[in-house]
Amino acid sequence: MGNTSSQPKNKTGKKVVSQKIENAKKTNILSLTEHKLEEIPDEVFHLTSLRTLDISKNKLQRLGNIGRLTELKTLNCDDNSLHSGAIAPISKLAKLQSLSLGKNRLEDPANQSFPTLPSKIKTLKIHHNSFSSIPKQIVDPKLRLLEKLDLASNNLASIPAGISNLVALTELILDNNVIVSIPNELGQVKKLKALSLRNNYIQVKSTSFTDANPQPIPASVFEDTLLIDLNLHGNPMTNTQLNTFEGFDAFLERRKKKKTTALTGGALVSMSVCGLE
Repeated sequence: MGNTSSQPKNKTGKKVVSQKIENAKKTNILSLTEHKLEEIPDEVFHLTSLRTLDISKNKLQRLGNIGRLTELKTLNCDDNSLHSGAIAPISKLAKLQSLSLGKNRLEDPANQSFPTLPSKIKTLKIHHNSFSSIPKQIVDPKLRLLEKLDLASNNLASIPAGISNLVALTELILDNNVIVSIPNELGQVKKLKALSLRNNYIQVKSTSFTDANPQPIPASVFEDTLLIDLNLHGNPMTNTQLNTFEGFDAFLERRKKKKTTALTGGALVSMSVCGLE
């Protein structure tokens, strides 16, 4: 009786994992999501040709010998219990292009243990990690290929000047933080097209902007980037106030041109005015 009751667990647990690992030898793609894993099976580290690995929604506290998987291009570690020191082996994944580390425990007050990231990364998602500041490793000048950065749902109050190092960045997601203003340096990210700042604390005390009362989103962000998609929903400001911002007219004109392009066959851009009333 006892053996019979344990068989379903084996069949849907270890046997399923083993079968997936066996299939991955042919496909170089492995998904071990939602298997209640407390550590990555050793067999995975022998799949040295693996290109895609999804180990999200488990109970992992470390990544073991994941540094051996040098062909990896996509790695999803979302929804585990990883701390900053535990993800150090990721630095060895030189070919990695997409990395997702959302819903872990990466917060580190001094950001001392956050590792150097592979220079070929194009997409980086680190939402829901309780960061109070952005680690310098995330705005490293070596990340010259980074196109999408998701830092939503942390505890960020500001964006470092080093954001200007991310020269290829096209999309920046900072929803659900405590940000009150944007630095001038973001205007140096020339390829930026989408900026999401939903549910932050950007506000306007007076539209008479001065050094003592600076414009919370600098004119350079509107004028010097390719920005066409800005979401400010949930911030304590109004559409009327936004329209007084220096450079905002240039932003609206660029969006208008994009809409015209969309009507003739291009990609349609949402034309609601930044989520504000």
